Amino acid sequence: MCSLTFGVVPKFQHMNDDIRKFIKTDRRDFKGDPFDINTADPDPIKQFSTWFEQLLELATLDAYAFVLATSGVGNMPSGRVLYMRDLSNRGLTFYTNYYSDKGRELDANPQASCVFFWPALNRQVRIAGRTEKLTSAESDEYFNSRPRESRIGAWASEQSTVLKDREVLVKRVEEFTQKFADIEVPRPPHWGGYLLIPETFEFWQGRESRLHDRLLYSKDSSSHWSIDRLSP
Repeated sequence: MCSLTFGVVPKFQHMNDDIRKFIKTDRRDFKGDPFDINTADPDPIKQFSTWFEQLLELATLDAYAFVLATSGVGNMPSGRVLYMRDLSNRGLTFYTNYYSDKGRELDANPQASCVFFWPALNRQVRIAGRTEKLTSAESDEYFNSRPRESRIGAWASEQSTVLKDREVLVKRVEEFTQKFADIEVPRPPHWGGYLLIPETFEFWQGRESRLHDRLLYSKDSSSHWSIDRLSP
């Protein structure tokens, strides 16, 4: 069995058995510089920005992609990949259809968490906190910066609902393209942004022999951040 390396796809003779064996046995060790409380920035937003800048230097594809986890029906966890569209002292910003699964779940329970995984640097960042909707003005500003086709798509897609076939979606795109043919595409009232206000950050630096460095930032009632090292 060949070992997986970045950019190399293993060849399987017997799909089920070989894939299962590959999943069970393939592994790589992590190598990274030491990361501890003495070297970490006391501000988790600044620490995130430092790591993010280092990632951008590698020209990593979709560096701002993250998994957002929410709580669905019956408290069933629900996750999906999104794009971060802003990061400030306020928190992390993303956009969606308010009637999508994640929008409905956030309305029912505004608590959420997200995770960024950056294998190029052997790093992971987890953020948890509560969400709140951005103002209409903030959502308008971002929506108007999107390509026209994406703005039309926001009207055409009834996100997370069942489609009979793709033609239904294509026809809706055509309808809204004609509707907004001679005007700017306005933001749909059911589409906008959320701010994830962090209550905890966890920075994970992969190290050799699975002895990883993990630092947990926790915010207290006075908005002061404390840092603890976690066992790997």
